[in-house]
Amino acid sequence: PTYGFSVYVRPEVKEVSDLKGKVLGVMTKGASSDHAATALLGQSGLKPGQDVKFLYLGGVREVLAALDKGIIPAGVISSPTTLVARRMGYKELVNIGSLKLPYIHNGIVARRALTRQNPELVRSFLKAYIEALKITQDEPEIAKRAAARFLATGDKAIIDEAYQSFRPLFPRVPYLNDDIIRSVLSVVDHPKAATADPREFYDNRFLKELEESGFVKELYGRR
Repeated sequence: PTYGFSVYVRPEVKEVSDLKGKVLGVMTKGASSDHAATALLGQSGLKPGQDVKFLYLGGVREVLAALDKGIIPAGVISSPTTLVARRMGYKELVNIGSLKLPYIHNGIVARRALTRQNPELVRSFLKAYIEALKITQDEPEIAKRAAARFLATGDKAIIDEAYQSFRPLFPRVPYLNDDIIRSVLSVVDHPKAATADPREFYDNRFLKELEESGFVKELYGRR
């Protein structure tokens, strides 16, 4: 798992280092787009707030509008708004997802009590989820129909943009690890985040059970 965002820019920005001393448009403080921007700058040796100022604009449409009006020289946006940005003449500076920085772009959370009291429900859900991940990879037309409903659009180019952008982010089996959790804790604005144990935040045992049972192998062996 990694970030599902890109940075789109006005012509004066040619590389990430050009953002120094400038303003970067971001959606919401503390949200995944904020974390993605922070991680990107860190990867490039830049510090948010010190080298690059963040301007929180509320949503992806607002970021693109600010870019178009010249309020910001660069903005963090997600697919399929990336296609709209290119149609408007803006270029992608970097696909943050392509950097493979560990992160949970989206996650599913359950109370520990639920996993103890109703483990079969958890197993059934994960089976369905893994089957959906396989469909996403192997049956693009079905996946695109689902995307069309979610995005409420019939624009095939928009649907394809979303599918092609997010498809690489979906794993075969959605395991978590310490590095992924630690990457989130490193950007969370909470006094206990820095000293928190990553293993307190995830449990792979149900996924391991499904793999050991042969479920995943059988699923991917189907034609």
